[in-house]
Amino acid sequence: MVTHITEEIPRSVWYGWGDPARARPMGRASLKLLRDELELSSLEPTQPPVDLSEVRLGPVRLEEDVLAELRAICGSGHVSTEAQDRIEHAGGKSTPDLLRRRAGDALDAPDAVVFPATSEEVRRLLELCGRRRLAVVSFGGGTSVVGGVEPLRGRFDGVITVDLRRMDRLLSIDPVSHTATFEAGIRGPAIEAALSVHGFTLGHLPQSHQQATLGGYIATRSAGQASTGYGRADDLVKSVYVETPAGPFDVGTEAPGTAAGPKLLDVLVGSEGILGVITTATVKITPAPRHKAYGAWSFPSFEAGVEALRQLRHEGVRGDMPHVCRLSDSDETATTFKLGGRKTELLGRYLAFRGQKGPALALFVWEGDARETRARKRRSARILRKAGGLVLGPLPGQSWEHGRFSGPYMRDELLTRGVYVETLETAASWTKIGATHASVRQAILQALQENGGGAYVQAHVSHVYSDGASLYFTFLAGREEDGLAQNARVKEAASRAIVAAGATITHHHAVGTDHAPYVTAEIGDLGVRVLRGIKDVLDPQGIMNPGKLIPATAPAATRPPG
Repeated sequence: MVTHITEEIPRSVWYGWGDPARARPMGRASLKLLRDELELSSLEPTQPPVDLSEVRLGPVRLEEDVLAELRAICGSGHVSTEAQDRIEHAGGKSTPDLLRRRAGDALDAPDAVVFPATSEEVRRLLELCGRRRLAVVSFGGGTSVVGGVEPLRGRFDGVITVDLRRMDRLLSIDPVSHTATFEAGIRGPAIEAALSVHGFTLGHLPQSHQQATLGGYIATRSAGQASTGYGRADDLVKSVYVETPAGPFDVGTEAPGTAAGPKLLDVLVGSEGILGVITTATVKITPAPRHKAYGAWSFPSFEAGVEALRQLRHEGVRGDMPHVCRLSDSDETATTFKLGGRKTELLGRYLAFRGQKGPALALFVWEGDARETRARKRRSARILRKAGGLVLGPLPGQSWEHGRFSGPYMRDELLTRGVYVETLETAASWTKIGATHASVRQAILQALQENGGGAYVQAHVSHVYSDGASLYFTFLAGREEDGLAQNARVKEAASRAIVAAGATITHHHAVGTDHAPYVTAEIGDLGVRVLRGIKDVLDPQGIMNPGKLIPATAPAATRPPG
């Protein structure tokens, strides 16, 4: 498995994640745990994806003169209506996306995929699409798990996907001001490789790091494993250059701060491709750390662990927060211990002896200068110990980091073995995070068990703020005959519980199509009208990524007052 953040891997296969040759098969302990928890009699790999030649595609709905115009803009070798290209761009990497493609359904694939090399080419593409009534989907790494890159045709005569992989250069770096400007199609490992030559890092490492692009980070307001230390994508971006149907939009400033009206940059950050195509971006960079200090702690319960994180954030010396801050609930902790072999089994017994019957495991990583990180770790340890934590040493954190990017590969095998698996996330204030965790977990569990059978839900905190933290849920069950209906039922139950708890409908996965029905509950009717007004100005014909972010109907749930 890849462990170095600058090492690039092949682009994901059409039916799953990454390079299948890099996947590790599930061990006997994992399979036994699944059979026991999900009450399954068999986990044989009987549901592999169909062969590429068996995937069903709709016809190309573009006239030959339109294709000729596309080729005139990007070059004949950079416009494709080939089956594999269309299938690879038929959606993102959510479980529903993969279920459809693995079953041979790519009927909603784009009519063509184009690969521009410059902002000028993107500008000309948008002009053509507006003139010929074609919807446009911007595509980076294709890692959306919320329907964010589905090529929805809507009311238009056709749909094209604009893949930015050719726009992947570092354009400039300012080592004095600590900023760098990139083309938006550059993937995570290439960003880090380009910056490492100059002694810098972006520090943005989502689980999709090996596939995702800078433009995708910005368009979805993503967060990475070390965002508690480095900041989220919206904290890191200084400016963006966006090609919109209304014309180029250069937003942001070199100045460290400004009072020149509302921050228009925030109109584009998180806009999910509905306003235009991000082609370049300037971001903040940080000197690459020379040292990492790892720490693992166990707390008597998830609630105790959450309170320890709050105290660490509120009572610690400014700058002492770990860059990586992850707290597993008791279910995720139990899974970690069961699958970790003899050593973690003994660790679980030791913690039970110390009075921690349902412990919550916390992992921390401090980055920077060696002396500085050790001092920060020592000061943090005093707070964690006072909050009831037991120190476990550095190995659990090092082990987790080593396998950080392997999770999506496991989903592919689970789907082949007939297991339904999906994730979702949210964030809540410290006041509400405990109740949010409990209610969302219960909603997911009940929805999974509605038609009988076992189910498993686990969660963790992975991003800590002064006023609250994120929650990330992973859940599994035996896959029903209609896996798409099963997913819709569970996702709706969880989303309603999130809204009812007063949490956000998404912390870092973005809105896409999945969460659009719940946006009104979060930003209000007037907020939705403001979004529509902005889109009407920048995309008057509505060709950009139809059906995403802005709800089309009345809210599916309402937020409680207060």
